[in-house]
Formats: sequence, structure tokens, C-alpha cells
Amino acid sequence: MTRPGPKADLLRYLQEARDALLWKLEGLSGYDARRPLTPTGTNLLGLVKHVAGVELGYFGDTFGRPYFVREPPPSWWYTRDAELNADMWATADESREQITGLYRAAWEHSNRTIETLPLDATGHVPWWPEEQREATLHHILVRVIADTQRHAGHADIVREVIDGRGGLTEGRNSLPEGDPHWWENHRRRLERVAREAGDS
Repeated sequence: MTRPGPKADLLRYLQEARDALLWKLEGLSGYDARRPLTPTGTNLLGLVKHVAGVELGYFGDTFGRPYFVREPPPSWWYTRDAELNADMWATADESREQITGLYRAAWEHSNRTIETLPLDATGHVPWWPEEQREATLHHILVRVIADTQRHAGHADIVREVIDGRGGLTEGRNSLPEGDPHWWENHRRRLERVAREAGDS
């Protein structure tokens, strides 16, 4: 077995989470991609917009490699003037192609930082408290993987609520085999068990 090394392993898991997030948008209408499905407004396109910003901030600004140099950052970028929670939803003027395109550009920018710097390279996270700002590329990679996987899990649930489509990525279902009838019976069984358990 070939051992590609720690950096390649970390990047592989980050890419898997990236791919999973984008796959959750496939085949959806513009409405369903933006549809808020939790009390806090969680929606699929907003999750992608958020993680694009996370990557550009952590792998860009943290290591002195800002993405927005030739052009100003968008209005939702993390500044004092940005609307609260603006990175978690897409306006009607922001197309799916713009948001996913920015995310793919963020991957490329992040990947260049990851490939260029050693894992023990030190950066400074501008939005962390002063005494905690210093962090290694290794630490940032683990943090961004955890954050992206967390949001990919949110996307799993949101997509399942929209149309019942589950699974990890294209061709990697990761769910037990079962037709819609089997899943409905399974869900009814779980509902019955939950009611029987009551407050215990």
C-alpha cells in the first residue's frame, strides 16, 4: 500500500467533504437550493457560500495569501459592515453558478496554500482573540475539515427533507439498500419505538 503522507490524507478528506456538499445541490430547483428548512434558516446554497468563505479566510488571510486582492470582497464578506449571517444564504441576485464557482475557486486557492506551505507553517487568524491567533497549517486543515464535514452533514439532512435523497456522494450511497416502501416502514417502526419509550 502506498502511503501518500499526512498532507495528502488531510486534503483527501477535505475534498470528499467539498464534493459531498456540492452533490447535495444537484438536480434541485433554485427555490429548493435556497429553501430555509430549519428555524435558523439552514439551506443548501447558503451552506456552500459559508464554507467558501471559511476556506478563503482560513487558507488565505490566515497565511498572508488573501484571495480578494484584485477585486473588493463581496458585501457579505466577514467585515464589521456585513449583514449578520449574510454568508449563510444566497440573495436572489447571487446565482447558484456564482456561489459554486466561488467555492471551486476557494478550493484552488486553498490547495495552492496547502501545497506550498509545510504543515508546521504558522499563520495568524485575524478574527481570533489576539492571544490565540497563531495556528499551524496542520491545525487549520483539521479545523476546516471538521467544519466542512459538519456542514456536509447538515446538507445531508436538508436534502433528505427536500426530496428524500440521501447518501454521501455520487456512486457512494453509504445507506442500507431499501426501496421507498422499506424506508417508510423503517421510519414508522422508529416512530413506534420512540412513542413506546416515552420519557424513559
